[in-house]
Amino acid sequence: MSDPRRVLIVAYDDAQILDIACPSGALDIANRHGATPPYAVELGTLGRRAARSSAGIVLGAQRGLESVTGPLDTLLVVGGPGYEDAAADGQLLEHVRRLAGRSRRVASVCTGAYVLAAAGLLDDRRATTHWRFGEQLAARHPAVAVDVGPLHIRDGNVYTSAGVTSALDLTLSLIEDDHGPTLARAVARELVSYLHRPADQAQISMFLAAPPPGDRLVRDLVGYIAGHLTEDLTPGALAARAGVSTRHLTRLFTAHLGTTPTRAVRAARTEAAVHLVRSSDLPLAVIARRCGFGSAQTLREAFLDHYGAGGDMIRRMPDMPRARVPSGQQTAVP
Repeated sequence: MSDPRRVLIVAYDDAQILDIACPSGALDIANRHGATPPYAVELGTLGRRAARSSAGIVLGAQRGLESVTGPLDTLLVVGGPGYEDAAADGQLLEHVRRLAGRSRRVASVCTGAYVLAAAGLLDDRRATTHWRFGEQLAARHPAVAVDVGPLHIRDGNVYTSAGVTSALDLTLSLIEDDHGPTLARAVARELVSYLHRPADQAQISMFLAAPPPGDRLVRDLVGYIAGHLTEDLTPGALAARAGVSTRHLTRLFTAHLGTTPTRAVRAARTEAAVHLVRSSDLPLAVIARRCGFGSAQTLREAFLDHYGAGGDMIRRMPDMPRARVPSGQQTAVP
């Protein structure tokens, strides 16, 4: 058997415990499902001190960062409310830089990107973080191309991910890179994860966006759309259901969702299809029907519109007519 893949998770006081648990738990399950070579995961802190998570649970470290030598497979820095102090700790940054040079790949979860940025590891790279902290990260580190749209981003051998549970999406992607999609899917199922979301899926879907629709009519229709994807959801049908004119419905959707009723329905159906593509083995034609698309081709076109020509969903469909979208075009999620 090959040597284990050494994974070092860097923690500090007031770290988010889910940022630690999601990667370590997923890698442990990958091992139980026969990952070869297996992952050898350790929690590291300065001085091998116990790390008090932001939830108050204290986690014992297996390694002091100062004592880590030899090559690493993955160096992963977590986020959490303590990120400001961590990003200002010169000793921590020194060891993160040193260990990054020994690692095949470097990753961060959530505000762990601040630590990587402070260590100079994100300069001239595209990176993401939790959507609430992206503007601040960009202002503080202008050499970093911050994009808070995707769940996670890879630039070279550096991976950054969005908030909290996106750590699971990132880890599943790393497992897939290392061992293939079959193992990644097995891990997702073992975790009872609804799906392994693609990297370029928006951090916030149209149904989770904050603030929620301020108009009760719009809010009720959004809920109705989500639960009735196969029914007639044309603007006329929705307007009739709400008892308003089509023109007024369009004004309400534009004001409260920033999109038209037609695009809102298309986005809802596309998001539902993404869930089924990633979490089931159903044929594309069946998924299309279940999500209200007329055909598999219409669904493919919706994927192109939703994710752009470079999207992860597109790469998983070799028969996708890529030429329909001009090179470099990316369509924003409503």
